[in-house]
Amino acid sequence: MQQEAFLPTIAAHLIEAARANDGKAPSERDLAEHFAVSRGQVREALAILEAMQVIVRRAKSGIYINDGIGGIEAMAFFARVGLPLENRQIFEAVEVRKIHEIKAAELAASRATDENFARLRDILDRSEERIRLGEGLDQLDQEFHLEIVRATKNTIFLNICTSFYALSQNRLKVYFQNPERNLRSHQDHVQIFEALTRRDADLASALMVAHLRGAMSYWSEILEPGDPVAAAEG
Repeated sequence: MQQEAFLPTIAAHLIEAARANDGKAPSERDLAEHFAVSRGQVREALAILEAMQVIVRRAKSGIYINDGIGGIEAMAFFARVGLPLENRQIFEAVEVRKIHEIKAAELAASRATDENFARLRDILDRSEERIRLGEGLDQLDQEFHLEIVRATKNTIFLNICTSFYALSQNRLKVYFQNPERNLRSHQDHVQIFEALTRRDADLASALMVAHLRGAMSYWSEILEPGDPVAAAEG
């Protein structure tokens, strides 16, 4: 089995087995036998999961799932392979994303190029078409916000925000099932775009605050402890 395909499979098995065993995961030998692969392949997968803070190794004790799994790489990995996050992690990720994107709007107002503006304009045009067809804006919403971050000309900033968006892909599909939210979001995007083209950093960041406030309010209402819907969306 290729390592790329094996990693999410072994991660899902580790978490399921550990949750039934007070957080302790199966040993390397047990995992190799279970998946009928070499211990070397298991060891390589475990090393990646350990680097991503999904697991921890305890001397003379074994392998354990990391409590809270707070690393952004681990959280993004969980989202990509469909493994659930805790509601607290989802809310905190949304909160941190808000902080980043407000600053991104401010920086983009002074750093965006004609190329950035052209891409943003294209995204808005495609958004109008999707709204006309009654389709959701989840993917285009992500493109719009990441293009603003790209306009900051800070690669590390873009990498961080891209990871946060990996956490929200499933939730965005749910959020944009509502036609009114699609239209309202698009209208907000148009206003933000216009502020950016005028190089008005204060207005762009203020509009971003207002734009993200609605999403924060929505997720605050549903991300209650033990909410099965929120957990499934994560």
